[in-house]
Amino acid sequence: MQDQSDAPRFRPVPWSALETPADVELWIAEHNLSLQENVARHETGYGVCFTLAAGGEVYLQTTQDGALVLDVSPEAEWIAPLIMAAARLTEAPPGRLWVLPDDKLVQLMLGLSSLIASSILVVGHRFGRPQRMGAW
Repeated sequence: MQDQSDAPRFRPVPWSALETPADVELWIAEHNLSLQENVARHETGYGVCFTLAAGGEVYLQTTQDGALVLDVSPEAEWIAPLIMAAARLTEAPPGRLWVLPDDKLVQLMLGLSSLIASSILVVGHRFGRPQRMGAW
């Protein structure tokens, strides 16, 4: 059990822009390794949170069945056109949850990269699920 005076488990990391597909692939490999080293098998809701320089957060999770799940905070709704362009969508989904095929990750990260101020690993994020237990 973590004492409240202990340092937080994860800390924000200043973002370094990803400029090429190779940069994104390297970030993906490092991110996956960090998750493997820092997240226990029983933990859920893990992924990464990107704090956007112009406001808001985008939470990213990949699923084992090949999907990207983006949970876009209300303050970051302005990012919708970029997500739509990267995923080649004609309209945004209702609400704040986006589900995209994993082959869109490199293009999405290249588009988002210059807008990100920091990133942090997250555990226990609800990724669009209602707050009531058993509601999803």
